[in-house]
Amino acid sequence: MTQLSVNVNKIATLRNSRAGKLPSVTHFCEIILNAGAHGITVHPREDERHITRNDVFEIKEFLTAYNQKHNTKKEYNMEGEPSERFMNLVLAAKPNQVTLVPVKPGEITSDHGFHLLDTTVKELLAPIIDRCRKENFRVSLFMETDPAGYKIAKEIGADRIELYTGPFAHAFDSSAEAGKVFFKDYILAAEAAHALGLQVNAGHDLDTDNLEVFATLPHLAEVSIGHRLISRALEIGMESTILEYLKVLSLKN
Repeated sequence: MTQLSVNVNKIATLRNSRAGKLPSVTHFCEIILNAGAHGITVHPREDERHITRNDVFEIKEFLTAYNQKHNTKKEYNMEGEPSERFMNLVLAAKPNQVTLVPVKPGEITSDHGFHLLDTTVKELLAPIIDRCRKENFRVSLFMETDPAGYKIAKEIGADRIELYTGPFAHAFDSSAEAGKVFFKDYILAAEAAHALGLQVNAGHDLDTDNLEVFATLPHLAEVSIGHRLISRALEIGMESTILEYLKVLSLKN
């Protein structure tokens, strides 16, 4: 079954809109994991507009205790830009997976993948990936469907790519047929990555409607989902939402 890692940034955004500790991010992490999700994702941005430095370590502490209590292996995925700031957090928190994401100043959310044919990007990422690998962190690179850079991703040590699914999701919002046209590019991308020995993750604006299609992607190891999952949870509750997502993912495996 494709793994589901839930991005809890939006829980932190809601908490940060008021002084105080409600809603508790770790409390919702527990609800999410109890409902069957396989892991927790955070993207601690420099401006701390959602996940803060304290959150990074509180979630790590929570996950360690949760796994010990339940004799399980729920994962911690940290997303962030390839910077000294982010790497200092990673090295201190020791997640299971590090997803490196290109970040533009002022962006609302991630909206593009790395272009590894640019040698400056390759040279930036290579030592960071090497450091992560030495610490036994699995490394994923946020990528688009053009497979031209996948060989480079493998060469510099990435374990996985995370396909940016925004274009697919936004096309699907127009119509399922439009989404299926875009989906063909993702199939080719996943096959190309797999042929090189890269595992395939995916994320951005996936929901239970478009996942009916996207969950059929060959070699899909994990989806990381935040905004649309949290939005759905506001309607029907977090536990029910997790169960909905897991049901869709299980039907396609």
